[in-house]
Amino acid sequence: MSIFKAYDIRGVFGREIDLKAAQAIGAAYARFLRARRVVVAHDMRSSSPQVQAALIAGLVSQGATVLDCGLGETPLLYFAVGHLGADGGIAVTASHNPPEYTGFKLVREQAIPLSGDAGIKDIERLVAGGIGKAAGPPGQVEKRDVAGAYEQHVRSFMRPWKPFKIVIDFANGMGAHLLPRILAGTGLSCEYLFDVLDGTFPNHEANPLKDENIADLSRRVLASGADLGAAFDGDADRCAFVDERGARVPSDIITALIARSLVPTEPGTAVVYDIRSSRVVPEEIARLGGRPVRERVGHSFMKALLRREGGLFGGELSGHFYFRRNYYSDSGIIALVEVLNILSGEARPFSGVVRELRKYPSTGEINFEVEDKDGMIRAIAARYADAEIDYLDGITVSYPGYWFNVRKSNTEPLLRLNLEATDASLFEEKKQEVIRFLGKPVR
Repeated sequence: MSIFKAYDIRGVFGREIDLKAAQAIGAAYARFLRARRVVVAHDMRSSSPQVQAALIAGLVSQGATVLDCGLGETPLLYFAVGHLGADGGIAVTASHNPPEYTGFKLVREQAIPLSGDAGIKDIERLVAGGIGKAAGPPGQVEKRDVAGAYEQHVRSFMRPWKPFKIVIDFANGMGAHLLPRILAGTGLSCEYLFDVLDGTFPNHEANPLKDENIADLSRRVLASGADLGAAFDGDADRCAFVDERGARVPSDIITALIARSLVPTEPGTAVVYDIRSSRVVPEEIARLGGRPVRERVGHSFMKALLRREGGLFGGELSGHFYFRRNYYSDSGIIALVEVLNILSGEARPFSGVVRELRKYPSTGEINFEVEDKDGMIRAIAARYADAEIDYLDGITVSYPGYWFNVRKSNTEPLLRLNLEATDASLFEEKKQEVIRFLGKPVR
């Protein structure tokens, strides 16, 4: 399988991505964008400093000046690109992947992402063809410390908060780099889990979408009587939440919640949500006076549409949340800030605030291994021909009482199902019906 993915470049260090490949990727990126000034930062993995050094060698070979931010979370990299007015930037990170992985998240000016449809495949072709040194002189490397400016940027989203007690699970990832410093002096009582940067992830995988990875957080929230808990992924661009009972609050519900904070500040504004989100999301956005806009799954698609629409923010079921004032890019830290903004204006606990938004039973994402994925999508269309059907991302089948989406994974050889209904009995009936049609679920 290619290291050049739909949203980034990722592979096992030393086997799929070695230092020679990292240098070639840097050179190809600079050549493709004709970039003169490129920001770089790296995560806490043991391989990341040497991978970044090789990447920088490739960039300067094409005459690019590299603005080296050193250790930094992916949202800091996005901020630095916009803040410094650079032509683009590359975060050396494999996000939540296991320790042996490395990778690159790539953006152009204003933190506009490169993707498989817009740049990454071009870079792959350049790497495959080989790239020599540019005709002119090599570029330079300039060290840049943007941590202070980034901290100020995050604080600009804050409103006065209640003195909440909060537990945060960093999973030994990049969220622990600056967030404790940002939250100091805010009046919060913060307890941090696994806050030592460690790219071996000694405690649990840095993927908060999996229930087993928020189990420690849930237990600690309950044991300590905290008001809420938050869990970050490896590079801190995603955040997941649990309420005061330790129960997960799904990310589409968080999207609807953040809408309450932002939409009233700009009536008529667009809010982008992904196709897997509950119907409560567009309902809540519209109720607040906003304009709900639906998009296919994937950060590059979400960011591009949000930018075209000039929207205030967007949210995905995966825990990515995007903000106009953050160069239309994602930040788990800013999402946490906005949740605290909302809860500070409420007398009810977190569970009470979101109860009215959790009105429709849903499956969450269920995976299936299907050999003929396109054939299965055609079969679904035939089986549910009397429904409203669209193909924005896979197939979405909609009836008044329920809907479901089946789409091909962008990262794994799977079909993914999300189904929601208006009441529990119809939900159980249709969930079983569609699962039988698709086959045996996996993972």
